[in-house]
Amino acid sequence: MIIKNEIPILEFDTEKTAVIMPRHQNLDLNLPEKAVFAFMCEYVDEYAKAAGGKQVALFESATKDYPIYVINHKGVDICLAQAPVGAAAATQIMDWLIGYGVKKIIAGGCCGALKDYAEGEFLIPCRALRDEGTSYHYAPPSRFIELDKSAVSAIENTLKEHKLKYEKVTTWSTDGFYRETKEMVKYRKEEGCTVVEMECSALAACAAMRNAVFGQILYTADTLANLENYDARNWGQNAKEYALKLCLDSVLKL
Repeated sequence: MIIKNEIPILEFDTEKTAVIMPRHQNLDLNLPEKAVFAFMCEYVDEYAKAAGGKQVALFESATKDYPIYVINHKGVDICLAQAPVGAAAATQIMDWLIGYGVKKIIAGGCCGALKDYAEGEFLIPCRALRDEGTSYHYAPPSRFIELDKSAVSAIENTLKEHKLKYEKVTTWSTDGFYRETKEMVKYRKEEGCTVVEMECSALAACAAMRNAVFGQILYTADTLANLENYDARNWGQNAKEYALKLCLDSVLKL
């Protein structure tokens, strides 16, 4: 049933079957139920090869192909895939992974700080403000989406085991990297958002519709805490290797 609205992005179809479904290629592919979806560029390929992982598939997009690996982490087979930046691109791949057997996902990637977080701090999003378009194709309109409590708990327990300082946060998921204006940043902070990224709310909505479990580990990169002095810092580069290990340990707990 289509819920209509004057604004197209606020319209929603409750029907879960689409003309093109994630398994439309009918590949002979059965992925492990646990997956790590990492916003970490070439490091995913490097880690998979170093860990003796096997490339089992290739997600082909119009602009780039994404290798899909299976690695063994502490005796458990885990699907490992690079996530592209942006809600639409990332969700397309994650929906495809779910279609081929993935049911429990931990994503990992960087975020912008809206308060005085040091670079490389680890954070757990518990809810996300839906300022991107993709989530509205997977869930009826709402201002926020809650992340799966079991995934949040798994991540929290992992960070405790690693004796890491962390914080549970509300994240602002936006499509507009170059539209984070001073007034909008202030507005989002007033709503309780302390970090900003581009995919979390969409991935959470997709997973919920597909009956999969989704959680995310964020690490701080640039900072918008001082609106008069934006600082890209080092984009959290020193945290990504550890972040991937935390994702792998966290998904084992799901």
